[in-house]
Amino acid sequence: MKYERDPERIRRVLGDKVQFIQGDLALTYGGILAGCSFFGGYPITPASEVAEGMARLLPRVKGTFIQMEDEIGSIAAVIGAAWSGAKAMTATSGPGFSLMMENYGYAIMTETPCVIANVQRTGPSTGQPTLGAQGDMMQVRWGSHGDMEALALAPSTVQECIDMTIEAFNLSEKYRHPACVMADGEIGHLREKVVIPDEEEMTLVERVPATIEKEKFIPFTNSQTRDSKVPDFPTFGTGYRTYVTGLTHNKKGFPATDKQKDHEELITRIVTKISDDRERLTSIEEIEMDDAEIAFVTYGASARPAESAVAMARKNGIRAGMLRLKLVWPFPRRAVNELSKKVNTIIVPEMNLGQIVHPIREYSDAGCDVIRASKVGGEMHLPHELYRYLEEKK
Repeated sequence: MKYERDPERIRRVLGDKVQFIQGDLALTYGGILAGCSFFGGYPITPASEVAEGMARLLPRVKGTFIQMEDEIGSIAAVIGAAWSGAKAMTATSGPGFSLMMENYGYAIMTETPCVIANVQRTGPSTGQPTLGAQGDMMQVRWGSHGDMEALALAPSTVQECIDMTIEAFNLSEKYRHPACVMADGEIGHLREKVVIPDEEEMTLVERVPATIEKEKFIPFTNSQTRDSKVPDFPTFGTGYRTYVTGLTHNKKGFPATDKQKDHEELITRIVTKISDDRERLTSIEEIEMDDAEIAFVTYGASARPAESAVAMARKNGIRAGMLRLKLVWPFPRRAVNELSKKVNTIIVPEMNLGQIVHPIREYSDAGCDVIRASKVGGEMHLPHELYRYLEEKK
């Protein structure tokens, strides 16, 4: 799939540098800026505007948009496009993300770079279709069967919907792994000012193609052109013989389903190519943490009222702070553990009944109390609701 990214055309198509737009459209902008040339999707609230934006804008930058029959077909089309050389993306919400799980695992097993934007809504099942939630944060990590790692970012602003989509493409290309932007209905439908980055303000990661002699090339092994566990990518049409299967495969790509050693080597490499870089990947924001005795640890839309609650607490003499997880998976174990040794209480606001609170408890010091602060039903926490947790623990 031939696609030449044209920065000048992209700038003309996206329009003014400063805009007031919806989070879903910002996800579209981020994909186009990153060089996405293929979008396969299926409409689902509250993520439909991502596909609508792509349908309108992607053909104008000479990319390809296709609406598939469902979310299963959408992620399958994206995987095929990636193997044809495209930077490829889809977008969905809870039920659609559930349908994507089998092919999400297939993308991990075949080491296929692609991006999934999940604008989360309440559930299970159809739930509240137009209302926001953070109910898929464990599914992105554990939803596929077998052993795996996940790359998942959580935007808290509309600007971050642009920036983190670009970063998701970079991570996906760097690690040959699907990367997810775990937005939610609140951020997806929020409208805020954004500043579209200029070309020189962005760093774009491109996949490493296969360049060595075709007869000597080994598809699924450590890179043969650099020091990395990530294989070079012999996309279709470049003359390399590559067998792509979700079955356990050996280094040449051929099925080896009855070989314990082959499976162990393959899965260990697929997992550790990401987990080895856990500290390098850690992306957090600290607010009022210098002297904090109690802290929120949160992410996505929930970080917004938590930050307001911290400001309220500081005005009333409560030494509160906040740690925001920007990249939730792989989980920032060390950062959370170090925080738990500095404060006596961690409060975890989430728009679910408790998901990321579990790894926070797992990696917190035994002397630190970790408290769940859940809210479900399609409404965000209000600052005064979170402030009460701080007041009770002061």
